[in-house]
Amino acid sequence: MKNYRIQLIRHGMTQGNLDGKYIGLTDEGLCAEGRAELIRKKTDFVYPHVERIYTSPLKRCRETAELLYTDCTMRLVPELREMNFGDFENRRAVDLADLPEYKSFLKGGLDNPPPNGESIRDMVERCYWAADFIITDMMSRGVTEAAVITHGGIIMNMLSCFGIPKASPMSWPCDFGEGYEILASADMWQRSDAFEIVGRFPYLPDGSDTEDAEE
Repeated sequence: MKNYRIQLIRHGMTQGNLDGKYIGLTDEGLCAEGRAELIRKKTDFVYPHVERIYTSPLKRCRETAELLYTDCTMRLVPELREMNFGDFENRRAVDLADLPEYKSFLKGGLDNPPPNGESIRDMVERCYWAADFIITDMMSRGVTEAAVITHGGIIMNMLSCFGIPKASPMSWPCDFGEGYEILASADMWQRSDAFEIVGRFPYLPDGSDTEDAEE
């Protein structure tokens, strides 16, 4: 049975990240520090060549893909975009802390969106459609190795909802330019809407994953 290996990678750092802002749909590019960090990680770690890249349409993800990979076909997938934070977009958490609507949002829940923003339920639904499109597209093209450049929240929810072993979204944090490798098969995905979580990504030069370096 053919397996499809996919690397889910968080975009590099932006100025909004440095400033502690919600930058869901705010279309920022990478900041100078973010570019330098990705260049360093590309030197220190191993990002193997892939046959195809799927990326969020937002600038920070496209720029990350161009820095980490060369000579590879890139496909924009709108469903991979970050969550829409509505009225909280481009604002710092510290500046929102006293607002009743922000306190309500922090209580969480699938159907508790920020004002004029997107709910977790809606985000999870499009995470499914993104995963389904990518896996189906790889199968139809005969592509067995691909990278997905997207956002931290998307990766955490995608792994929590469809990944094995099962764990909460907060169990799957990832730093800039890093993420997780998954393994999908036609049988597992089509029968169970599930894929296997292999480990952290990128690799260390000795072939182990980045989690090994933290132990």
